[in-house]
Amino acid sequence: MRLSVRTVVRVRSDVYRWFEHRTYYGRDFSPGELLARKVEPISVVLPALNEAATVGAIVSAVRRDLVVAVPLIDEIVVIDPGSVDATASEAAAAGASVFAEERILTGYGRVAGKGEALWKSLYATSGDIVVFVDADLEDFDASLVTGLLGPLLTESAVSYVKASYDRPLAGGLLPGGGGRVTELVARPLLNLHWPQLAGLVQPLAGEFAGRRALLEQLPFVSGYGIEFAQVVDVCSLLGVDALAQVEVGRKVHRHQSDEALGRMAAEIIHAAWTRLGVHTDSLSGTLTQFGRGDSGLEPRTHQVAVRERPPMITIPEYAARYARLYHGPVESG
Repeated sequence: MRLSVRTVVRVRSDVYRWFEHRTYYGRDFSPGELLARKVEPISVVLPALNEAATVGAIVSAVRRDLVVAVPLIDEIVVIDPGSVDATASEAAAAGASVFAEERILTGYGRVAGKGEALWKSLYATSGDIVVFVDADLEDFDASLVTGLLGPLLTESAVSYVKASYDRPLAGGLLPGGGGRVTELVARPLLNLHWPQLAGLVQPLAGEFAGRRALLEQLPFVSGYGIEFAQVVDVCSLLGVDALAQVEVGRKVHRHQSDEALGRMAAEIIHAAWTRLGVHTDSLSGTLTQFGRGDSGLEPRTHQVAVRERPPMITIPEYAARYARLYHGPVESG
């Protein structure tokens, strides 16, 4: 990917070098070519809460193109946090293994939010590389998965890959635009406090992939701060060159209200502050917003407290499971 000359002169040299070195095009990676480079099992995970309208089509496309036509993917797993629609049955009928979030690592209870499903998916899957895909995508194409896998299978130094895409708007597309929360909250925070990550086009993309050896070392934020927290944590752990981004075309999914985006922004700020050393007990954990009712403006307070699950490698049940999986039965005594 190339930046214009006019843009280049305004970009930090290290950011520009990373952008040039670690930005890829999804169309450059074919399933057959990636299969030839594959040496480890690969899992695809979809966290899906009440996504019956779209989850089946996504699972079907991955299974058709990347399991049956080309055996690149070893398992497709859907983590259901408690859907009240037909999400589980649609996903299972399409060929996914479906796990109820509440039945995974039951001794650790439940924490609300997307990050919980992603965290528990590490226990439920067996792949050495894990690809995460949002379950609300429309017009899904399996090239999204091959695009995310491309840098991981062709560059040994890359351990974590984010999707980059254009977003549809009324009357057209927003080329390269990150959405309201990205542009108003996440990108300014990254540029101010983690400027080495300024080259990320879509830091909040829900479509990403990583090596298990890295993912199991990361804490998982419970709510909408999960994507922001992970890019910061990966950079802190391995350095920015371990991250890559891949251009995958466009992303069509359900848009949220301004109020919901406000709560998302609050959780991202919470995740950022904890990584800047602000103690969580000094944060209020609530957000008051306003709506108009019959009697006028009404304040509405929402909980936005963020919890973090510890790195999965520190969970004894997980460590024991993967010791058996990769090294055979663990002998006691």
